[in-house]
Amino acid sequence: MTKVAVLSQTGSSVGEIELNEAVFGIEPNEAVLFDAVIAQRASLRQGNHKVKNRSEVSGGGRKPWRQKGTGRARQGSIRSPQWRGGGIVFGPTPRSYSFKMPKKVRRLALKSALSSKVADQNLVVLDALNFDAPKTKEFVQVLSALSIDKKAVFVTADLNENVALSARNIPGVTVLTATGINVLDLLGHDKVVVTKDAVAKIEEVLS
Repeated sequence: MTKVAVLSQTGSSVGEIELNEAVFGIEPNEAVLFDAVIAQRASLRQGNHKVKNRSEVSGGGRKPWRQKGTGRARQGSIRSPQWRGGGIVFGPTPRSYSFKMPKKVRRLALKSALSSKVADQNLVVLDALNFDAPKTKEFVQVLSALSIDKKAVFVTADLNENVALSARNIPGVTVLTATGINVLDLLGHDKVVVTKDAVAKIEEVLS
């Protein structure tokens, strides 16, 4: 079992916690991590690109000239694709770029991301994270106490509005719940700060 120090909001050590090796101590699978990031980024795409084909552009109701006898190429509409202002052939249309990964692969990706943070000593476990009221200043003090000066994601067991509102205006800081952790956010931040309750929830789901 991997042991990690448990810190308070003031940065002082208040004990240790044993992390489940099946969740936080596996060999990270880089191929699965890559696929998970691609899948998540693809699902974030809006896919609302749109062009008009020849049936949607305005005009072109009349045949521009008669079929024979003019010496010019036959034309049926001035809104055919070869005309200026005509329809677009094979252009992009609205679509969804998202695709699904198997549940076991998604879980492996999450465990790989968490394990890589533990291996790099970039996972911090907090005894608790609570604020009496939304105060950005107090959250900044917590960051200072934990010596976090880079991008960090905080994971709590349940939604805590005071914590979420306190961190909302701090650049590079993201707050998630244990059920909302994802590979993109875990890998996109330098530090992962997890409360003890959140660790228990994560292990319950992924172990």
